[in-house]
Amino acid sequence: MGIVSTIGQRCKRCYSCIRECPARAIRVLNGQAVVIEERCIACGHCVKVCSQNAKQVLDDVGIVMNELLPSYEVYAIVAPSFPASFPGVEKQFITALKKLGFKHVSEAAFGADLISDRYKSFIENNSGKTIISSPCPAIYNWITKYFVEISGNLAAVVSPMIAMGRFLKKNYGDHIKVVFIGPCIAKKSEYLDPEVDDAIDAVLTFKEIKQIFEQKEIDLNSLDASSFDPPHAYMGKAYPLTGGLLKTTDTHGDILEKEIIVVEGKDKVEEILNEIADKKIKSKFVDILFCEGCINGPAVDSELNYYSRREKVISFIESDINSFDKKVWQSALYNNRDIDLSRNFTIRNQRRPTPPEETIKSILAKSNKFSKSDELNCGACGYPTCREYAIAIAKGLAEEDMCLPYLIDKLEQANKEIRETQEQLANAEKLASIGQLAAGVAHELNNPLGSILIYASMLKKKIERIGGDKQNIEDLKLIIEETERCKNIVSNLLNFARQGRLCLDEIEIKSIIDSIFKLIKIRAEFSDINLNIDDRAGGVKIQGDRDQLKQAFMNIIINACEAMENSKNKILSVIINESDNKIKVVIRDTGCGIKPEYINKIFTPFFTTKKMGKGTGLGLAITYGIIKMHRGDITVKSKPDEGSEFEITLPIKQNYMILN
Repeated sequence: MGIVSTIGQRCKRCYSCIRECPARAIRVLNGQAVVIEERCIACGHCVKVCSQNAKQVLDDVGIVMNELLPSYEVYAIVAPSFPASFPGVEKQFITALKKLGFKHVSEAAFGADLISDRYKSFIENNSGKTIISSPCPAIYNWITKYFVEISGNLAAVVSPMIAMGRFLKKNYGDHIKVVFIGPCIAKKSEYLDPEVDDAIDAVLTFKEIKQIFEQKEIDLNSLDASSFDPPHAYMGKAYPLTGGLLKTTDTHGDILEKEIIVVEGKDKVEEILNEIADKKIKSKFVDILFCEGCINGPAVDSELNYYSRREKVISFIESDINSFDKKVWQSALYNNRDIDLSRNFTIRNQRRPTPPEETIKSILAKSNKFSKSDELNCGACGYPTCREYAIAIAKGLAEEDMCLPYLIDKLEQANKEIRETQEQLANAEKLASIGQLAAGVAHELNNPLGSILIYASMLKKKIERIGGDKQNIEDLKLIIEETERCKNIVSNLLNFARQGRLCLDEIEIKSIIDSIFKLIKIRAEFSDINLNIDDRAGGVKIQGDRDQLKQAFMNIIINACEAMENSKNKILSVIINESDNKIKVVIRDTGCGIKPEYINKIFTPFFTTKKMGKGTGLGLAITYGIIKMHRGDITVKSKPDEGSEFEITLPIKQNYMILN
């Protein structure tokens, strides 16, 4: 595990950490925001912004409580920002640490005093490149990984923590163990750095030390006050405040000063590093803190705001400085002038090459972004622009399903398809139920209708043979016609009741339409209709049941012809297209059209808008069933007095079970 890692089960795909990570050290893997250890600069910013507490920090509590304190002489050094985390109980905090078993509790701020002359020398004597302060591990981690060209600008000076650790081990012996307690997560990466791993044995954050107090049931308010063990710090106490380093070196950062720049905060830090890398900054010295002063570190664990924290630290400095013995302090500095306070920085380049423009465009196109206007740059994915998001995907730092607008579009389309499928299933269930009923009714009616037809025909012939009354003959003729009509209705009911029985063959749709047109042309009532067919499919064939498909198309075409009974221009057009392994047939007429309120009912069994005796309401229901059995789709568009358009889509090839 790295310094910072993700607790997978808590991560909720909010992408806040990705949005806020300055090093782009977090990638989404299977929906989880995973910290990439080698890219992480340990700034802890992702810990601060994660509302789900899905980020965990390398925990040294076990090392300190189970290994160091029981077996060694352990010294604690406390960061000068501690009054911001323990307001009102600063002195009791020292007592609590000793109660835990720390033999010696001193100020890390004395380490700042130790290195102050080094920085003063850099500021006064530098006449070349811009020197960057190096006490903040998040800053030099960022530089050595992502701004490698300015790694040489880092001041080759240890941090106050390392300086104090080396001071304690020199003065009290190498056998002691030193634990740093502070607000900074990045300090955990610093004490493990091979360049300076001789000084500190563990790092606890203020949050971790509070957890220890709770576990040990130590109530700070009930403890007596204590003072820090020597050596006592002087202006090093100001280190956690903005410009604190300059205060320690007795250097003033005047507003008109152009040779010294003080920068704090993630966004401003990134700006200044880019400026230095581009050689746009001419200043001698730049003091940089990743956080807005150490009092705003990710592990301060305080409900106080920035200004209240600052006030608490300043108040503690003022109260403590009154009892300060400057001679003792100067003597301690002089006697330890030989401590090695220098260090080197190892370059750990984590830059990844920018992908080719073709790759970026291809990735953008996958989320329907084909032009600049398509790029919303909403930031929901965690990246400021769609282009940066695409680059992150190409670099293996992001996944393709992180674009929220695109996912919403996909979800809406999926919901639409689900609704359509649900409607189709409901219709199919309704048709199946009615089909079962229709089959039973049809079989029951067929025999008596057959008998009526036979005996009516026999009686008619007998009366005609003996020259009987013409009116009787006409009455019998009407009985026979109506009986025939009833048999046709029964036949339609039986056709409607046929479920899933297909006799498949290779079929060309145009040939079916041609055969239907021939039948239409010989019917006198349709003789004035202009029939057109436009075959754009190039003779492509489909697998289907010829007879059933012919019936389906016949039902639609007959309905279209009947709808044009009162039209001035009677045109029926059939257009056949082929695309995406499907045949699309559009049947368009110039008839009376369908009222909007009827559109959703036309495929319902027994629904008809025809005059009494002209239709059964089964034709389109049968057509719908046939098309669905062929795994196709049928839709309709219509406006009253403007005609109708039926669109039928059929797959060119499907794995059906063929019935012979």
